[in-house]
Amino acid sequence: MAKWIGQAVFFLLFVLGVGFFSRAPLYHYLDKNEALIRLSVSHNGQLVGECRQRTAEELNKLSRNMRALQDCPRERSPVTIAIEFDGKPLYHEVVQPSGLSHDGASTVYHRFTAPAGEHRLAVRVNDSVKVKGFTYQREEVVNLRASQVLVIDFNHQQGGVIIK
Repeated sequence: MAKWIGQAVFFLLFVLGVGFFSRAPLYHYLDKNEALIRLSVSHNGQLVGECRQRTAEELNKLSRNMRALQDCPRERSPVTIAIEFDGKPLYHEVVQPSGLSHDGASTVYHRFTAPAGEHRLAVRVNDSVKVKGFTYQREEVVNLRASQVLVIDFNHQQGGVIIK
């Protein structure tokens, strides 16, 4: 009988502990008048080199499963991302492509806190070493509410920089 009472007391203490720590201590993710800006981009840069047409002689030398008409390099361009917040530089980085052959996506995730209110946000992306400057740009006036999470993403099929 003492064994059952001890087990009941243990479970009661466990449940009370879980209940207490689910409510306390209080944790505030952001300050009262702050918003969060999340930069989350995973993008394949443009190919570094040009594709070339293989000749009929080259194709005949290859096994049947390797007979692609074009020979393209694998290496991709690094992706440059620059963000300005109210006219001041907030973030600037050149993100190298992943993979041993530098043929994967360039991936970046970064968080910034910002005061609530109206702000001018400019995001610029370059995904080609062949182009000087930026290949994609987006400037927008955003009205950040307290505790809002604003996401900056990139999708070249949807026009480039996405701010949502």
